[in-house]
Amino acid sequence: MTALDLSSPVAVVGTGTMGQGIAQVALVAGHPVRLYDTVPGRAREAAEAIGARLDRLVEKDRLTGPDRDAARARLLPAEDLSELADCALVVEAVLERLDVKQDLFRALEGIVDDDCLLATNTSSLSVTAIGGALRIPGRFVGLHFFNPAPLLPLVEVVSGFATDVSSATRAYETARAWGKTPVACADTPGFIVNRIARPFYAEAFAVYEAQGADPATIDAVLRESGGFRMGAFELTDLIGQDVNESVTQSVWQSFFHDVRFTPSLAQRRLVESGRLGRKTGHGWYDHREGAERREPDTAERRQPPAYVVAEGDLGPAAELLGLIREAGIPVRDESDDDDQGACLLLPSGGRLVPADGQTAVEFRDIVYFDLALDYRRATRIALSASQDTSPQVVSEAAGLFQALGKQVSFIGDMPGMIVARTVARIIDLAHDAVAKGVATEEDIDTAMRLGVNYPLGPFEWSRRLGRTWAYVLLDDLHRREPSGRYAPSLALYRHAHAPDPREGTVS
Repeated sequence: MTALDLSSPVAVVGTGTMGQGIAQVALVAGHPVRLYDTVPGRAREAAEAIGARLDRLVEKDRLTGPDRDAARARLLPAEDLSELADCALVVEAVLERLDVKQDLFRALEGIVDDDCLLATNTSSLSVTAIGGALRIPGRFVGLHFFNPAPLLPLVEVVSGFATDVSSATRAYETARAWGKTPVACADTPGFIVNRIARPFYAEAFAVYEAQGADPATIDAVLRESGGFRMGAFELTDLIGQDVNESVTQSVWQSFFHDVRFTPSLAQRRLVESGRLGRKTGHGWYDHREGAERREPDTAERRQPPAYVVAEGDLGPAAELLGLIREAGIPVRDESDDDDQGACLLLPSGGRLVPADGQTAVEFRDIVYFDLALDYRRATRIALSASQDTSPQVVSEAAGLFQALGKQVSFIGDMPGMIVARTVARIIDLAHDAVAKGVATEEDIDTAMRLGVNYPLGPFEWSRRLGRTWAYVLLDDLHRREPSGRYAPSLALYRHAHAPDPREGTVS
């Protein structure tokens, strides 16, 4: 099954921001496009707005004048739904209400031919439920674009329970012909991106609710250590707290209140107070003109230790040893005789340990350090100690990372810290999704990189960190907070305990 022929008319129903964006994508690709909206005059206004955006593309040399003129000639506002009768594809981008969408598609079935592909751009409703109202549900598919549709490359092509393979394939190939990067997905709450992205927000909010760190510090650690484009608090302020919480609530409810997707009470209170983010001038941050910018907590300068002793395999943090040597601090390599795990032993007798899901209060004079995407390029590192940790140990730990050119932020004694627990949970949900047939590993990695700009896809993270890393960290976290939120999935358990294909042995 191939993409729709460019001569085939495409219709978009709903002329809000997303509807206009989808229409522009199809139009620039070369299709005749029909715009329809139930509000009289809206379709014509939308056509004018799209024309203005085409003008801007010409000004930026992204579209030629003749191509713009041809595109404008192919764009037709429709005054009545019956004007979509000859369309080969109708994409809906209307109100996120099941009854509204079902009524629309019932009406469309009485107008378009039986081979017309029908698609919804829903981000939160079940594709299966919408299509269940149709006489021919096999030709119904989800085409979930990301906003702004003309700029963002990802399109989730969602197959409902009754969607024919041929329909999903045609939708996939058409999205690709439009210059998008499609990924195939089964109909599951949140699809790929909104399902697997939940821990990015949830874990940041959980650390905040536990008074582990303030929003500015958590955001800085996610950006400067984790390599994420934005932190969870600033990103939700940009998205809108009401919008982000609504998606979280939808996924949680659709999974029958699965504890892994539990919404944040702190975010609920923010929404109830009307602090929705940038659009209201205040969210987690104050965005009003002249408001003081909140800075992350950053430790004062400390003296670095005279030397460190490396014990055991530091795994993802092993590259620190080279950085420490480059900073002129001697590194002694010794075996881990007391079986306390991999660490950097400090002159004071304290230990500096990669975040592992345990807490500092369980041990004597231990300081945890968070995961970094790239320890060489990271500009900030989070450290965590207990109230009983020796001040000298804390000072040496901070001084060591400062000697490597890093800003240091101390957070509360949080198991898994910030980046490590976030990445581990994302990896777990990704493995669980593959095991349940939601999508392939490749499509999940693509979706998370392109849909939410993650520095690595979950499976890229997993391969870099090692087969057992996420499982061990979450299992330790679950032992300390046995609500089920951090319990590793069966899929992650199997992955961690399966033979390593590179070695033919169990990791």
